[in-house]
Amino acid sequence: MDIRHILNNCILCPRKCGVDRTSGHTGACHMTDTVRVSRAALHMWEEPCISGENGSGAVFFSGCALGCCFCQNKAISGGKAGKDISISRLCNIFFELQDKGANNINLVTPDHYIPQIISAIDMARSRNFKLPFVYNCSGYETAEMIQLLDGYIDVYLPDFKFMSPDLSAKYSNAPDYPEHAKASISEMVRQCGGDQTRFDDDGIMQRGVIVRHLQLPDHLDDSKSIITYLYNTYKDSIYISIMNQYTPMPGIENRFPELGRTITSSEYDELVDYAIDIGVENGFIQEGDTADESFIPAFDNEGV
Repeated sequence: MDIRHILNNCILCPRKCGVDRTSGHTGACHMTDTVRVSRAALHMWEEPCISGENGSGAVFFSGCALGCCFCQNKAISGGKAGKDISISRLCNIFFELQDKGANNINLVTPDHYIPQIISAIDMARSRNFKLPFVYNCSGYETAEMIQLLDGYIDVYLPDFKFMSPDLSAKYSNAPDYPEHAKASISEMVRQCGGDQTRFDDDGIMQRGVIVRHLQLPDHLDDSKSIITYLYNTYKDSIYISIMNQYTPMPGIENRFPELGRTITSSEYDELVDYAIDIGVENGFIQEGDTADESFIPAFDNEGV
């Protein structure tokens, strides 16, 4: 399916900037229509059913339309790092990761490249590519764009960052984030969640939806609202991943003092206990000191 004409007046993300990215102009995502990738390698730090023992074949795309002030991947989200590649090269990267033993192809921050990714998947499947595709995204998508991925994506791995429009406006300049996260996740669940969820014999998810929430310091109530919404809406049709790895980036405390620290173990434990108390069973939690920059990979064009 060739839908690259969308890039002529780009409306791929909720910001709908309308830029002609095919003419070399950059949109809200900071990118033209040329695919830029900063890393393509086995990644061990996802949920166990994604990384497993072999690793997830993570393809880190440069650029991002959300632009969270606390982004841990700022080296690439602004679009400056990475290497420009063709769609055929992207397809070949999929096969190279498969040959390295990857459990899946993990498309990280892919929203602004949906047309190109669809073309690369079509190309790969015409060559009998076998691995499932994981769509690892921010939650700031439109349901209409997620609909374009129906039949292409096997596992959705979205964030649900904020329930409060005030918080999403403050930290991401996106007061409409909650409404779009709700709508896009609903479409993801329609495509891959519920009774469609399945795992292979090694416990690697082959189809399903895992919604991630990164807990922020001093915002426990918003985190509880997100967990409540997800569980009340989807029950066991999805998995919920509660993350404690928030890492304050240098200088963030000057703009937002409340974000200048990691979350405490008591904050995290309270959120996990709350999730258990309301009935969440399909979930993942993190243990130990995960707020460490070692969890941030080197965006050095490995595998690109």
